[in-house]
Amino acid sequence: MEFDIVDIEKGEDVQCIVGHAGFIKTTEDLYEAMMNACPTLKFGIGFVEASGPRLVRGEGNNHELEELAKKNAFAIGAGHSFVILFKGAFPINVSNAIKYVPEVSRIFCATANPVQVIIGKTNNGKSILGIVDGGAATGIESSSDKKGRREFLREIGYKL
Repeated sequence: MEFDIVDIEKGEDVQCIVGHAGFIKTTEDLYEAMMNACPTLKFGIGFVEASGPRLVRGEGNNHELEELAKKNAFAIGAGHSFVILFKGAFPINVSNAIKYVPEVSRIFCATANPVQVIIGKTNNGKSILGIVDGGAATGIESSSDKKGRREFLREIGYKL
């Protein structure tokens, strides 16, 4: 087995979901889930087929994000993997909708952080082995850190 690391290419203001699903209609179903979860967001989807022509399929309502999602999905190249890039919402706003798409079997990450995808390659193909989401821990939260976290959540409207 060989290993590789794929850096997800995206802007700092772009959210990212990387997952695994398996059926040719996945691309359309993910599109519908994103639209139903938050109709005002802009997004693009790239989905890697695992059989047949093994193409990267794409959907979205933003051409730039769709092209970038397809480019990232192709770089990963693991059958039945998908990449969703979006703006205008947080992952918490759409991740449950994605989880409930019948063919979705796993979400590896849903984040705005820099993402690296760890790939394993065999003679059959590629697989996502794991995700590096953001940076490593630098310490343990202090009481002032906790206060700042709670204030931030209220500032962005997620807590009263």
